[in-house]
Amino acid sequence: MYIIIVGASKIGYNLAKALIAETHEVLLIERNRTKYNILTKELGEAVFHGDGCEVGCLKYVGASRADLLIAVTGRDEQNLVSCQLAKLLFCVPKTLAVINDPKNEELFKSLGVDLTINTTTYISTLIGHRLNIDILMPLLTFKNLEIVQAEIYESSPAVNRQVKDLGLPSHVLLIAAIRNGEAMLLKGDSVIMAQDTVIAMTTRETESELRKIL
Repeated sequence: MYIIIVGASKIGYNLAKALIAETHEVLLIERNRTKYNILTKELGEAVFHGDGCEVGCLKYVGASRADLLIAVTGRDEQNLVSCQLAKLLFCVPKTLAVINDPKNEELFKSLGVDLTINTTTYISTLIGHRLNIDILMPLLTFKNLEIVQAEIYESSPAVNRQVKDLGLPSHVLLIAAIRNGEAMLLKGDSVIMAQDTVIAMTTRETESELRKIL
C-alpha cells in the first residue's frame, strides 16, 4: 500500500515509522527545510521536502497512485486542502485528517474527507477512560457513522445481559467484545461481561442512548 503523510509532526513522524515497519510504501511530506534535513538522515527517501497543499508537489510524489493520504499538520486548513486535492484531483481512494479545532469536524466531513481524528475529543474521552467515567471512545469517524470503543464496568446496566435484550436503537450495532485479550464477534445471544471492551457502530444521534445502555 502506498501511503502519503502530509506533515512531519510527532504524529506524522511516528506514524511513518510504524507504517514503514509494516512494509508499506510511505512518503512523509514536510515543507520545513530544517525539519526535513533532520528526518532525512533517519528516514532517507521516505521523506520529501515540499508542500502537501500544492498540486505540483502531490503530482510529483505520485499521489495518483496513492491508496491513502493522511494529513497531520498543526493547521486544520492545510489538512483540509491536502485531503481535498488528493480526493478531487488525484482520485486517492481514502483520505484521513487530524482536526485540531472541534468546530471544523462537520466541515471536513461535508467536504468529503473520509476519516477524521478530532484530537480534542480523543484526549477528553481518553481522560474519561482513565478515570472510569462512562464514555465512548471514537476509533473511526465516517460521514454519518462512528465506530466507538466502550469499557464495561461492574456497575454497567449491560453486565450479564444478552445483546438482544439491551434495547439497542435501530442504528446501533455491537460488533465485537475483547475479553481476556481475545476478540469475539457479538451476536444476539452473546452476553456482555464486566471488564469487556465493546466495539460498536453508532450514529451521532444514537450515541447518547448507547452510552446509557452500556
